[in-house]
Amino acid sequence: MTKNIGIMGCGWLGLPLAKEFIEKGYTVHGTTTSSSKLNILQDEGITPFTVRLSETGIEGDIKGFLSNIKTLIINVPPKLRGKQTESFVEKMKFLMAEIKKSEVSHILFVSSTAVYGNAEGEITEASPTQPATESGKQLLESENLLANEEGFNTTIIRFGGLIGPDRHPVTMLSGRENLTNGNHPINLIHLNDCIHLMSTILEQGYWGEVFNGVYPHHPKKQVYYFEEAQKRGLPAPSYKTASIKKEGKMVLSKNFLDKGHLFTASIIS
Repeated sequence: MTKNIGIMGCGWLGLPLAKEFIEKGYTVHGTTTSSSKLNILQDEGITPFTVRLSETGIEGDIKGFLSNIKTLIINVPPKLRGKQTESFVEKMKFLMAEIKKSEVSHILFVSSTAVYGNAEGEITEASPTQPATESGKQLLESENLLANEEGFNTTIIRFGGLIGPDRHPVTMLSGRENLTNGNHPINLIHLNDCIHLMSTILEQGYWGEVFNGVYPHHPKKQVYYFEEAQKRGLPAPSYKTASIKKEGKMVLSKNFLDKGHLFTASIIS
C-alpha cells in the first residue's frame, strides 16, 4: 500500500489518526472546514486543505487534497440533528464524483453502529441493517454508494460510541433522570482502539470488508454510567425501571477479532 494517504475530516478522531500515520512514515493530506485550523494541521506535519462538503457542492481545493494519494479515509459525521440539517448522501455523491477523477483506489469509510437500528441481541457485521434514525439511514445509503462503486475498493468501519481524552458520554448524561434502556448493554470504543483498528486495516490490506468497531465489554448502561459518574465525582444518571423486556443490541467486532487482532484500550476509567 502506498505511503500517501488523505484524511477527510481532521477533527477529534482524524487529527490523532493523522499523527499516528505520520509517525509510521506516511505522507498525510488532511482537511479542515475552518481555515483558522490550517496551522494546527501544518504544525503536526499534515499537508492541510480547507474543504467544505455541502449538499450543493464542494468548496475548497478538493483536487489538490486528492492529488497524489491512493488511500482516502472519509471521516465526516452526518450533521442531521437540530434545524441545520442537510443531505449527507448528496455530500457523498459530490465527493465520489471528485474521487473518480483522482488516483484514489482504496477508501476507508467511517460509519456507525446506528445502521443496525433497534436490533436486539448479538450483532455482527453479517447482521441485517435496519437503521431507525435519519443519521443511520443516510450513513447506510452512503456505505452502499461507496461499496458498490467499481472504481475503487471500500472498507467500512461501524464505530460504537467514541470515548477518549475529554470525551465521555457520562458527562452529558450526568444528573439526567428517567432515562430509558438502562438494562441495555453499552457499545463503546476508545480513541486509541479506533486508531489501532484503522491503521491495522490499512497495513494489512483488509479491503472490501465491513468491520464493527466496539470494545468487547458490554456492561448494562445503568451500572456502567453510575460507576463512571462516581469516579468523576459527577451526579449519576437515573434510569426508569424497564417494563418491557427488551435486551437491546450488543455489537460484536467479530471480523477484527476473528482475524486474530485485539482491542487494548479499556472503556473502564
